[in-house]
Amino acid sequence: MENDIEIRRALAHLSKDLVAEILSVSTIQEIPKGTELLRDGQYVKVIPIVLNGLVKVFTRHEDKELLLYYIRPEESCIMSFGASLKNEPIRVFAITEEDTRALLLPVSSISKWVREFPDFNGLFYDQYNIRYAELLDTIHHVLFNKMDKRLYDYLVAKTTLTKKNPLKVSHREIANELGTAREVISRVMKKLETEGKIKQHSSSIEVFTSTSYDLN
Repeated sequence: MENDIEIRRALAHLSKDLVAEILSVSTIQEIPKGTELLRDGQYVKVIPIVLNGLVKVFTRHEDKELLLYYIRPEESCIMSFGASLKNEPIRVFAITEEDTRALLLPVSSISKWVREFPDFNGLFYDQYNIRYAELLDTIHHVLFNKMDKRLYDYLVAKTTLTKKNPLKVSHREIANELGTAREVISRVMKKLETEGKIKQHSSSIEVFTSTSYDLN
């Protein structure tokens, strides 16, 4: 009963007939933190809608990674949707950032729902708009912002998304997600700490948020 309520809340903007079909063929899965859901070059078999938890989507080139966006509760992965429609391998990686509960939509039903239920298309058009805006923000940060602003904004966003502060995250993990070297992150961390914006503990980073900070 609890699962049914949770799913209906996540799919509240869809028609009752479509929700009934989704409930009849989809499954709920509990996915531990750090589980790889999607891998570059993999064909998609199910499309996740996150009910609880958090999933990060990123790209990788050689030994460098770049965080593209997070999939939050009641959101899905537009990249897996696009790849499934074209029957093409996906071009990103996805890993659970936290223990996550997800509704898994079978790809075998997607084409039918696209044809028969216009509101299903709307679900992923909305996701496309969200991801497009986030990717533009990522490009803006990479091209125009100094690393101290990128790093601080990243840490603030992570505390908001995870609802955790201090954050248990390593310099290497941060470097991977921001597409830079660990040494760069360590150096900028010291700068932010000196400025009073963060405090580094033995295994975590405490982030202080304030509208008075000007990192431009």
